[in-house]
Amino acid sequence: MASFYDQLVNATGPSAKNISLFAVPAMWLVNMSAHFYAISLTRGKFTNASPRGYVNDVARKEKKAAWEQKFIRAEAAQMNGFENIGWFAAAVVAGNFAKIPAAELNTLAGGYLLTRILFTFVYIQTTDEVLSALRSVLYVAGVAINSTLFIKAGLRLQ
Repeated sequence: MASFYDQLVNATGPSAKNISLFAVPAMWLVNMSAHFYAISLTRGKFTNASPRGYVNDVARKEKKAAWEQKFIRAEAAQMNGFENIGWFAAAVVAGNFAKIPAAELNTLAGGYLLTRILFTFVYIQTTDEVLSALRSVLYVAGVAINSTLFIKAGLRLQ
């Protein structure tokens, strides 16, 4: 069995197979995991008959329990992920269309996934204003990766 290092080299080395498009459904799973976590926090109170209504009801409450605050943050993390998935998918497709080398595509797509996993975790777990700055740093890192994909694609297509 290959070590983690060997697998990383195979995914990002000069003869890497292009797996960047798999990052898009992986991103969908990251987003959905935040939603499933949010549902688990409700301990059966969540209703799938009117899921957005439930989120709105909890958000409108003046005094929220700690689990309700975390529920709202998890749902917000999920929504933020879905708001950004289209841009990420477009960046990956642009990179593939421009024939950016597979190692670069894999590294950038994997880097984006990593920033979003960390962003989601920090978004859900952080209540401190100072620590929430880390969430913003992770978000900007993801923006930088997507921008890099578009810039590299644009430069190759000139």
